Amino acid sequence: MFLTKSQRKLMKEILVGFTKFLVLLVSLYFFICSLSFLSTGFKITGGKNIGVFFEKSELLSNPVVAVMLGVLITVLVQSSSTSTSILVGLVAAGAPVSRVIPMVLGANIGTSVTSTVVAITQMGDKEQFRRAFSCATVHDMFNWLSVIVFTTAECSTHFLENITNYMVDNMNFNSSVSNPDILKTITKPVINLIVQLDGKVLEGWAENKTEYENITTILKPGCKDGSCSYLLAYLGDESGILSDVYVGLILVIFSLVLMCGCLFSIVKILNSLIGGKVMEIIKKMVNSDLPYVPWLTGYVAMAVGAILTFLLQSSSVFTSTLTPLAGAGLVSLERAYPLTLGSNIGTTTTSIIASMAADGERQKPALQIALVHLVFNLSGILLFYCIPCMRFPVRLAAGLGNTTADHPWFAVFYLVAMFFVLPITTFGLSLLGPYPLYALLAICAAAGIIFSTVSFLQTYFRNKLPNILQTWDFLPLPFHSLDPYDQIFSSCCSRKQTVDIESNFQEEESHESTENLIYKSPIIKKSASEAFLTQSLPEDLESVLCESLINNKLEEADLF
Repeated sequence: MFLTKSQRKLMKEILVGFTKFLVLLVSLYFFICSLSFLSTGFKITGGKNIGVFFEKSELLSNPVVAVMLGVLITVLVQSSSTSTSILVGLVAAGAPVSRVIPMVLGANIGTSVTSTVVAITQMGDKEQFRRAFSCATVHDMFNWLSVIVFTTAECSTHFLENITNYMVDNMNFNSSVSNPDILKTITKPVINLIVQLDGKVLEGWAENKTEYENITTILKPGCKDGSCSYLLAYLGDESGILSDVYVGLILVIFSLVLMCGCLFSIVKILNSLIGGKVMEIIKKMVNSDLPYVPWLTGYVAMAVGAILTFLLQSSSVFTSTLTPLAGAGLVSLERAYPLTLGSNIGTTTTSIIASMAADGERQKPALQIALVHLVFNLSGILLFYCIPCMRFPVRLAAGLGNTTADHPWFAVFYLVAMFFVLPITTFGLSLLGPYPLYALLAICAAAGIIFSTVSFLQTYFRNKLPNILQTWDFLPLPFHSLDPYDQIFSSCCSRKQTVDIESNFQEEESHESTENLIYKSPIIKKSASEAFLTQSLPEDLESVLCESLINNKLEEADLF
């Protein structure tokens, strides 16, 4: 039985669609694996140095330093759950809860770096990059604003410590709770083929246990009789080829390449599968409000984000997967915001369940630190979402997305400055004593307050301001515009621009030679109407030939 042309076309579309769907699932799977490789690579690279940060407990008396250390540690391990578990061990070892609380708040910031990196990989398309970067940084803006507000409140009132202490004192502990981990179950087979870590060694280094002092590698022993159970064991300390630092860097580079490749595949397949009316339908369904109770829509989205993050056991994976969907236009910034807030709540359940299953004296401080993380996120939601006029993160993220779309280099500058330079600089200034750090913070705070106040007045009461303050033009151009910096970065692309100019010149030269051929060649003038006016000619050449023939006829008519 032979298929008709329409049936063959339908079968082809079904096979192509099914193949794209399979490739999408495979790409999504390896994208999640790449996030695990990235986290593992940072853990291997950090090694014993992570424990050194926590060993300098005197520095933690400064809450600003503690917040920045929390940011830096979580950026290194790429998991707020991992850094929080290390903090739990630090508290159980005797560190005061009040010193560790700012580090928990900083851990909330560090976990959002992954989605920012994912957004930067979509720099190729301006509108897509605008949407993706806004979606990624709305998480950053919420975390930074919440940390600034509640670190100040904690230093003055200790409300997080007091609330969580009251909750723990009035709670019945239950050690029979199991902790689901769907994500590791799915990705573990592939990850174990590449790398395997000994988690007890990392915790032992962080807690400064004597039995782990002479251990030099975090990689599991996996080699026997010349064969190893996982790939990186052939290169690791056990084989005597590379130290953990170089093995970690190799894994980080590999994970970034894999992440970019998978993300590129996901974005392209989504754009090909979901187009036209289908995309509009999905956008309408995802971004539409609930009937009769539209004010509940955001809270429902928040619950969805919390549940999905709890099932995935990773807020980084959830927000990093949400970023390309926002870039494709499937999820609006206003809808991504509550989903991201829900993921912040969902990621705290991991440490809560794990701490409730702890034994002995470790149980109470472990649960208190986990509850600090939860209460902090709930307090941030109450302030920056439940009060509509206080939803500053959405406006800040939208403005940042517009800026980076017009000045793409600013995205990389933002990433490096906010997650690496700022924490390291703060830590370095703290070594000089509290006064230089507080002086710099006071100057930055004063400048920020002045800028915010003037910007607010320019927006709503411009006519009441003096003429000089109605715009920022009174400042030198580099202080109120990024255009001068664009010239610096555009010089790096000058070679590409030169190539483009040369290609355009060659194209114009070719077009000119074509016109000369048409107007000056007597052979073409004579036989153009008989030989060259065919459908095989390009449209522009055919039009030029027709115009040439018409001009020749008019010239002959004028002669007669």
